[in-house]
Amino acid sequence: MAAKKEAKIYINGRLIGFHNQPGKLNQELVESRRTGKIDKQVNIAFHEDTNELYINTDAGRLQRPLVVVENGKSKLTEEQVHKVKEGKLHWEDLLKEGVIEYLDAEEEENALIALSEDELTKEHSHLEIDAVGIFSIISSMIPYLQHNMAGKALHGAKMFKQAIGICGTNYNLRTDTEGYLLHYPQKNLVKTKIMDLLELDKRPQVQNFVVAIMPYYGFNTLDALILNEGAVQRGLARSSYLRMYEASEQRYPGGQTDKFEIPNDETEGYLGDEYYKKLGADGLVMLEQQVNEKDIVIGRTSPPRFLEEISEFGVVKEKRRESSVTTRKGKPGVVDKVVVTENADGNMLAKIKIRSTMQPEVGDKFSSRHGQKGVIGAIAPEVDMPFTAEGIKPDLIINPHSIPSRMTIGHLLEMLAGKAGCLKGEIVDGTPFSSTPQAELEKMLEERGFRGDGKEVFYDGVTGEKIQATIFTGVISYRRLFHLVAHKMQARSRGPVQILTRQPTEGKEKEGGLRFGEMEGETLVGHGAAMLLHEKFIEDSDKVTELVCEKCGIIAINDQIRNRKYCGLCGGSKVYPVEMSYGFKLLLDELKALGVLPKLRITDKA
Repeated sequence: MAAKKEAKIYINGRLIGFHNQPGKLNQELVESRRTGKIDKQVNIAFHEDTNELYINTDAGRLQRPLVVVENGKSKLTEEQVHKVKEGKLHWEDLLKEGVIEYLDAEEEENALIALSEDELTKEHSHLEIDAVGIFSIISSMIPYLQHNMAGKALHGAKMFKQAIGICGTNYNLRTDTEGYLLHYPQKNLVKTKIMDLLELDKRPQVQNFVVAIMPYYGFNTLDALILNEGAVQRGLARSSYLRMYEASEQRYPGGQTDKFEIPNDETEGYLGDEYYKKLGADGLVMLEQQVNEKDIVIGRTSPPRFLEEISEFGVVKEKRRESSVTTRKGKPGVVDKVVVTENADGNMLAKIKIRSTMQPEVGDKFSSRHGQKGVIGAIAPEVDMPFTAEGIKPDLIINPHSIPSRMTIGHLLEMLAGKAGCLKGEIVDGTPFSSTPQAELEKMLEERGFRGDGKEVFYDGVTGEKIQATIFTGVISYRRLFHLVAHKMQARSRGPVQILTRQPTEGKEKEGGLRFGEMEGETLVGHGAAMLLHEKFIEDSDKVTELVCEKCGIIAINDQIRNRKYCGLCGGSKVYPVEMSYGFKLLLDELKALGVLPKLRITDKA
């Protein structure tokens, strides 16, 4: 029986032995770590249910600091806090004294952590340094986060990375392939302590919008947003899209090189004078020149791919070919920067930066910090926007249905706090777990003659009538995300096809089509729409007419030189044209390559 009680001891997942008193061993090891006998980064976790003790010392474990609690009392005393503030005591000193320790995910499983000192009981093993420490860097930048559902908090945090802001103070010198720049970024009216630590306001990525929560003639159904056209014209959410194009004068074997120049009419693949009129004498486009999609920005010629024949005078006349760089489809703009330098091989390198002003348009994506994302459903004329008795018109209108099911109460509180901050003329603290309470916000509003619940009487901008319900309105920071509808638009009637399958190419950049897959095809089968099914899978894709031998059932040969159509297997001339998908014909060929001979049985059309 005693053998059963022996606990397995693992170091970095490797079994190294057994122990009779794992609980005591666990205590001793933790104590040794706190007194500095073993390294601070070692973590010890005892699992009573499986009777196993895990000791982890390996790299790659995420650890976080916590205050040690013994007998329901924090080891961090008021005196120590005072010394830290005065600079007499440092973080390392607290670690050495065993006041603070680092826990990883596994050891944290066995810890009972209190959010504040008031909560401490004898059962607690640790105390948060600050309750906001539970969250990641990004999550802790969401104000009033403690009032949101976890899923929406994660969603809001994810969209921090998609916001258009200031990528860096040297954005005008950078040569990134793609970049975005918000023209008039603002400080956050409601912010968290973490934002101050990160100095986020030095790299702002938001604008403070006046938001009303109400329906608007059906244009903000579901997650759609209504934007005020007047605000857009005044520069709301305006941004720049920066795109870099580059080319180099490559060297080839035999001493031949590419050359930046305006191609002449003898060049193979010459496009015509009008295509090169925006280029300077050096073959590069001129600064501040307006370029449209597919315009040439770098004029370049390359040597021929193959050696030319000798001309009648016995001299090889090199016929160069066109290899200019054009702007991408759907991305027009203005030339912002032209850089000429050398690459690592010592070849001449040219980089052209194109700047496009992106004004918000229907289909562009916006989001608050609480996962309340949406696309613009309409940009309403300013005269049609609802207005308050003071004449305030919202910049943005969101749908009331987007609040209850998502339970983003933090969004409502931030609107209230933003409004109170505007009226009082100060920034409101929204740090999770230590934010300005709702009652205080209500008091701030009431002192300035507004309703404490944030609601106001609105008048319809179209009819001028008073809206019967009171509308919740406030100020909240919104982000413009880089999902711009102008960069997502894709259409194709005819275009390039893949060499192997002869089906349309895929991807927007290759002028590809949208894949009509198996599941989409099944919907047409379900509808009984046979002609549409045929059109999508055959006519619009890779329709081909092949000759099939009536006797053998294999694809026959069409010898156009001898004007003869015959079967390659039996030599017979009883072959008939059959419409099929080229992908099907390819399948037949691939089966033959595997040693399977597929045969088609053909009959007359009914």
